[in-house]
Amino acid sequence: MRNLVESSGLPADVYSAECPTRQVLNHIAGKWTILIVDALADGTMRYTDLGRRIEGVSQKMLTQTLRQLEADGFLTRTVHPTVPPRVDYELTDLGRSLAGPIAALREWTEAHINEIERARRRAHC
Repeated sequence: MRNLVESSGLPADVYSAECPTRQVLNHIAGKWTILIVDALADGTMRYTDLGRRIEGVSQKMLTQTLRQLEADGFLTRTVHPTVPPRVDYELTDLGRSLAGPIAALREWTEAHINEIERARRRAHC
């Protein structure tokens, strides 16, 4: 039996443009989301550590993606009352349940990069 979306009572269906699952899939399939969740799978990280770990992410995109991940319940944000303030990010149980499939995708990509690059070279000849 398919999962029902509580807000509409309709079956969850990412192929339907109107289903909220499509919005969630678009969000979790984004490169910054994938990299942030994968980085946090190792444990709690500070904002600055995430920025250093994920090369190429702008502060704007890191902040925006972290806020969306928090709003969706994938991570928690803890502000420590220090000077300057220290902010830690940690995956929730929901976020950890997403970390496994993301790690599998990263591992697959790293294992098959040479095959993909060879195919790309052949396609551009």
